[in-house]
Amino acid sequence: MQGSRLEYQALKRANNALGYPFYDDGDYDLNIVGIRTDDNRSGLFNDWICLAFRQNDHEQLLVFSGTTDPGIYWRKNPMNVKGTAILKTGHYPAMYRLGKHRGKYPALVQDSPCTVYRDANHDALLDGRPGIPQERGHFGINLHRATADGMSNEVGKWSAGCQVIADSADFNLFMEVCRRAAVRWGDRFSYTLLSETQLWRKQ
Repeated sequence: MQGSRLEYQALKRANNALGYPFYDDGDYDLNIVGIRTDDNRSGLFNDWICLAFRQNDHEQLLVFSGTTDPGIYWRKNPMNVKGTAILKTGHYPAMYRLGKHRGKYPALVQDSPCTVYRDANHDALLDGRPGIPQERGHFGINLHRATADGMSNEVGKWSAGCQVIADSADFNLFMEVCRRAAVRWGDRFSYTLLSETQLWRKQ
């Protein structure tokens, strides 16, 4: 999927079709939407993380290269004996707040429960099949950047389940928009994770 195909109204229609909220009540009423593409190989920044909002009553959509699933290292060396955490698609109200990733730098940190799959087969493919164990709770599924300077081409150890933006400049812009939104709407942010199939199903 090419990020250039995405439009504000396409995200809105996809959310509405699934019964998920889409925030559109004024400037910087922020929608944070992850798109998990059909390319389910681990280790690549092959997904998209989007910000949809209004600015001076004009629709704005920012699309960043990222990952919504963990890298190969953590697939093969899970932190949890139950398996590596892979965030399940869905809408998560007030999932994030402004904070610091691992106490080191500003990011969005998990502030309410989410649902994850526990992928325990130690391979490099995303597993979300029926029957795969699921768990709901607080797992430190933050939204943060990869390297502090420049663009990362491989996920490596950057994600053990977190949502990660590949380019540091993109992430800085992402955080600036979040800070502006927080001034008006508060520092809690909902998050919606869609599959590529869900995105285009009703288009």
